[in-house]
Amino acid sequence: DEQIRQERASQHLPGGCCALAAIYLMGKFYVANAGDSRAIIIRNGEIIPMSREFTPETERQRLQFLALLRPELLGKEFTHLEFPRRIQPKELGKKMLYRDQNMNGWAYKKIEEDDLKFPLIFGEGKKARMMATIGVTRGLGDHDLKVFNSNIHIKPFLSCFPEVRVYDLTQYEHCPDDVLVLGTDGLWDVTNDKEVAGVVMEVLTNYEPNDPCRYTMVAQELVVRSRGVLKERGWRLANDKLGSGDDISVFVIPLGGPGNYT
Repeated sequence: DEQIRQERASQHLPGGCCALAAIYLMGKFYVANAGDSRAIIIRNGEIIPMSREFTPETERQRLQFLALLRPELLGKEFTHLEFPRRIQPKELGKKMLYRDQNMNGWAYKKIEEDDLKFPLIFGEGKKARMMATIGVTRGLGDHDLKVFNSNIHIKPFLSCFPEVRVYDLTQYEHCPDDVLVLGTDGLWDVTNDKEVAGVVMEVLTNYEPNDPCRYTMVAQELVVRSRGVLKERGWRLANDKLGSGDDISVFVIPLGGPGNYT
């Protein structure tokens, strides 16, 4: 992240990106995630999550706590409190559900003038945005990103530090059908863990255990199915729902070799 900051002028790279990394070291897989990509292990048909997405919803309390400690970061335009919906001026003095950085549930408070400011986190699911700007809260870069038509910087709220999970391969005997799947949000936006596991097992059965291309074919199939087919109404999945409109990158990494196959 610091290297991107130093090179953004010379390389003319003002943007940022998420990061998902898997490192094999001394019998263990270390999976580090900073962003909204996802990694899962499929072992004997069982799904083992190896990451979690970092979004305004999943990191709500961290973001609210930072805003509480440093209110100047909000530029007098945002409130760190969360409400179920936007509050109208006519509702001043009335009671409304809210939650702050210490709360998982909701409570009531009397609406004050400051509560009319735009909420730090607004929207639900994939539509959730921090400061009405960005839908992911960890990653690399974005040092110059600002709230639209303002001088409020987003970067102080974005963390470049990943969450790391460890998987010990020596604790299990893996067969060639056991894999680690890494995918960007373009895959997971339209495909859940169970569906991905189904595609993995379906494609792998069409190839011999010692065929090295079988894992590439699984990754290709996951990309194709998530993008869908181009029709008159845009890209559509097999169930006629919209296909992924985001970038889709997928890696399928075997955890066991042909020698383990039984």
